[in-house]
Amino acid sequence: MIHSAQDNVGKNIKKYRIAKKLTQEQLSEMCEISCDYLSEIERGKRHPSMKRLDVIAYALNIDAYKLLMP
Repeated sequence: MIHSAQDNVGKNIKKYRIAKKLTQEQLSEMCEISCDYLSEIERGKRHPSMKRLDVIAYALNIDAYKLLMP
């Protein structure tokens, strides 16, 4: 099965969030989004805009393209 970059976004956000020892609540507050929305992104239920990905990447202190990597 071929996965799109969008399919990887949620798992990558979760991976980097955990590596930074942040809870979903902490990261959602840093990004000014709801914890429920972040949870849905991490589970692949929602697909954030590129602008939102930039905000999340900035909060995680990583380049946004890393969230799109397989």
